[in-house]
Amino acid sequence: MYDFVDRLIALALEEDLGSAGDVTSQALVPSGQRGRAELLAKERLVLAGTDVVRRTFLAVDPTTEVDLPLADGAIVERGRILGSVSGPLRSILIGERTALNFLQRLSGVATAAAGAAAALEGTRCRVLDTRKTTPGWRVLEKAAVRAGGGTNHRFGLFDGVLIKDNHIAAVGSIAEAVRRARAAVHHLMKVEVEVVDLAGVAEAVEAAAEVLLLDNMDTPTMRRAVQLIAGRALTEASGGITLERLREVADAGVDYVSMGALTHSARGVDISLEVRPGA
Repeated sequence: MYDFVDRLIALALEEDLGSAGDVTSQALVPSGQRGRAELLAKERLVLAGTDVVRRTFLAVDPTTEVDLPLADGAIVERGRILGSVSGPLRSILIGERTALNFLQRLSGVATAAAGAAAALEGTRCRVLDTRKTTPGWRVLEKAAVRAGGGTNHRFGLFDGVLIKDNHIAAVGSIAEAVRRARAAVHHLMKVEVEVVDLAGVAEAVEAAAEVLLLDNMDTPTMRRAVQLIAGRALTEASGGITLERLREVADAGVDYVSMGALTHSARGVDISLEVRPGA
């Protein structure tokens, strides 16, 4: 994981620095000048991405000292200092935007996940993420979902069978798709199949799918689907699930709700890095 993250950091810094480096800091800040800067939460948030922030500053300059005492998952109030960075001031300024991009984005994902998890409090339903992640950021964004109290769905195409509408169209039927999948994969790997109506529910249960993804169903249909399944498979609601609808969907009896919005629509939170003169 760390090798992957370090490659991502290196790519982000390369993108920002180009071939000329930080021309502004080179022009204004003497090479030997040292300084200290503080990371400040400018709104209430759930923290995520602290390790990648630390690794970003160290990638710029290994002599930089990064103090981030709060763990991912911490609930932070507006105005709280999240930590500090000390060392050559040029190095701090070079790493500033890249580090903040990671921290603001990942804390935004964690904050969104925390909101969804809170909406399901008191139910047995759990909120899942999806593969609708920023390209290259999946390991980080899924970690941020966990930090916020959400649960990870499969990481990629390699670690879970999820038969969707296009697979069914290619094969011809739910039953045949489930049969082929079960014959091909390890016996410990669950087979999940997407269904859009009650007829599909019945076919998937008869085919012995272990998980049914109830796609874009209204709540009464979803409730009826759960009744038809009667515990013979796990259930996951998906498609157009909003924060406002989460409790209603959970009360329909599903085991999981997946929300692509946790990653593809999470708003980056407001965090700044403030240089403290003379520190």
